[in-house]
Amino acid sequence: VQLQASGGGLVQAGGSLRLSCRASGIRFTVSAMGWFRQAPGKQRELVAKITSGFREIYADSVKDRFTISRDNDKNMVNLQMNSLKPEDTAVYYCNAYGPRLGRSYESDYWGQGTLVTVSS
Repeated sequence: VQLQASGGGLVQAGGSLRLSCRASGIRFTVSAMGWFRQAPGKQRELVAKITSGFREIYADSVKDRFTISRDNDKNMVNLQMNSLKPEDTAVYYCNAYGPRLGRSYESDYWGQGTLVTVSS
């Protein structure tokens, strides 16, 4: 299973960024997809998740600012981040929870991470 994330970068506070993650090797339509982040010196935390049924779950800190979406035709999950704050600075990781192709049991998979830096 491969999760290829892109879209990180440097942005000023109040700006926007869009992260994308393309998944391969996984049964995408039955998998939950999500974004986690890890800031320096902190634990990795959930940012947003979207289930196979398109239910969206957000951390309180990003509600009303971030939007997660998925495209099952392209095996992609996106995170639109608006009104960014310096405290959003972190490495963002794409996550998939589901069965790989040819399997029925679910596992956790992680992408390589993409850095988001928000300057004040």
